[in-house]
Amino acid sequence: MSIRISKILKPEEVALNLKARDRCPAIHEVIDQLSGNPAMANLAGFHDEVLARERIESTCLGNGVAFPHARTDHVKGLVIAVGRSAAGVDFETVHQTVHLIFVIGTPKKMVTDYLAVVGALARLLKDDALRDRLLEAATAEDFIGVLAAAEVRLG
Repeated sequence: MSIRISKILKPEEVALNLKARDRCPAIHEVIDQLSGNPAMANLAGFHDEVLARERIESTCLGNGVAFPHARTDHVKGLVIAVGRSAAGVDFETVHQTVHLIFVIGTPKKMVTDYLAVVGALARLLKDDALRDRLLEAATAEDFIGVLAAAEVRLG
């Protein structure tokens, strides 16, 4: 795997205790973690594009995981933020409860990187044991460490 999600993700962009219980407010809460990211050109514009994409088709993948995302010029580089909810977030359009939300933003010109990140996350998060470890991580640093160890195993 050439792109390491654990290298992109910063502790301040991991929210381990989402307050929102509904899809759109929870996605907004996760996106807010990116407000200080230097690759974020327009947070409000990014938010609007992520939610527009979400309205077209839910990004819930099953197993309590969702990847709200946008390929947009509102970001100057690849950005990832994570939100975790022990209680779960209602993705009402697909009648599923989500515990891990990975918001992904890539510039329109970075198609290959975007596909690599989404594919890597999908491969990683199909592992029940990994999802459990992510749900149990005590700190944002621990969360990123669990991801990093899984990425090494994935190759």
